[in-house]
Amino acid sequence: MKKMLIVEDDDLSIKVMRRIFQGDFDLVFCESAEKYYENYSNNNFDIIIMDISLKGAKNGLELIKEIKASPSFTGTPIICLTAHAQTKMRQTAIESGSDFFITKPVSNKILKETVASLLKSK
Repeated sequence: MKKMLIVEDDDLSIKVMRRIFQGDFDLVFCESAEKYYENYSNNNFDIIIMDISLKGAKNGLELIKEIKASPSFTGTPIICLTAHAQTKMRQTAIESGSDFFITKPVSNKILKETVASLLKSK
């Protein structure tokens, strides 16, 4: 089973994504860059979904840059899923290394199709 990391600090978003992807992926959730480094930085993931606003000192864009700089994650697709809908934020997310940018709310179908597409092209 493919492994998905979801970096998200909103409980409702976590519940929704668990419902969408449970059964299709081995799901791992964390709420901050600090938790990622404490528990998951040595794991291999097939895909990552990252929120921009996170608990702790770093935001999702900073964490995306750091993950993409790691040789073990260079080919891992990262979807930036956020409530920040500004055009500049989309550009910044892509420049940070995000492979795709989606604003919340997003339909379950679109999110699943995006994940499938990125995994297929990986």
